[in-house]
Amino acid sequence: MTPVELKVVLLTALLNPAVIAVAFWMGGTADQWQKVPVAAFAGAVAGSVLVYLAVRVGMPGIVGVGRAAAGVFIAQFLFGLIWAALGFRFWRARS
Repeated sequence: MTPVELKVVLLTALLNPAVIAVAFWMGGTADQWQKVPVAAFAGAVAGSVLVYLAVRVGMPGIVGVGRAAAGVFIAQFLFGLIWAALGFRFWRARS
């Protein structure tokens, strides 16, 4: 069994639409900067569910990533921090 390439793990985390949507949306609705990591965590969880479903269905290019679920989750959390911070900074809900 060959190891999972780091490039594939990072691209899966970076281009996951669930991470982008959830982290940006929750970051935008956060009223304090301390909630940005919570938004990133929620995005990573949503992204992990999407990766699980893609692996389960057998989507080409994603099948091998299922073996590196912890690495994908950590990378999704880190990218989610960026998306949530962007949402918090530029799309904050006005009160």
